[in-house]
Amino acid sequence: MDGESWGADFALPGTTDGDREKSRMLTCNHPVPPDRYNERVEDHLRITGFYHVSQIGIVQCQKALVNALIERWHPDTHTWSSSHRDDNEQFEALEAECLIQFGVAPRKSDCRGSCIKITWLRDLKENLELTDDISIQSIGQYSWGAACLAHLYRALCRASRFNCKEIDGPLILLLCWAWIRLPYLSPLPREPRSFSLANRWRNWERGDRRYRYLKLAHFRKAFDELQEGQFVWVAYAVDRVDPNIIPPEIYMQSVV
Repeated sequence: MDGESWGADFALPGTTDGDREKSRMLTCNHPVPPDRYNERVEDHLRITGFYHVSQIGIVQCQKALVNALIERWHPDTHTWSSSHRDDNEQFEALEAECLIQFGVAPRKSDCRGSCIKITWLRDLKENLELTDDISIQSIGQYSWGAACLAHLYRALCRASRFNCKEIDGPLILLLCWAWIRLPYLSPLPREPRSFSLANRWRNWERGDRRYRYLKLAHFRKAFDELQEGQFVWVAYAVDRVDPNIIPPEIYMQSVV
């Protein structure tokens, strides 16, 4: 797959404004989607649950915003803010979710805090068998959203290291999260009623060229001056997303 990459200004934690001007470059690898699939595979995409993802067009990366988000990422908590949660409560939530997703739950020794040890997941994978006859049917039963988030979190953690010069992962997911939750930081949406929601910003650079050239300092200042009410906690409420454009099989999960 062909890809594009951009150099982005990136400052180390604790640097001064003067140091920031001399900061290193962080490269955002943002692959360009291949040509549209043949219509003969559309039914298979729907069965696997990847149809709507396949409809997402090209969403231009905003390198300065990505860097601003990385600067505020906390690798220990995998979030931009931290909150206390009881260990027993964490394990019970993991146990219940694994029973739903895999039909089997890890032991407490297989977990660490809110994380499941990779060895447990590897053992689980080795015990799963997919044949050609059932693989397409069963693919949609796996938690691909969780896998994408795990990949993104790992990419953010790696990029937050002082010696890292690149970031990969589903950056469209990161950008759309920021644009939906922090609309005052988003480019002008080109297709506000489209689905998937990421297509609101499909080719946004054609209608909002100014946004492409916003610098890291702009987003730093915007984050520093964040006011109560500017963060959207209920991002998919009916006053923000028209439920009529969301397919029923997806909208039925909105209560979660």
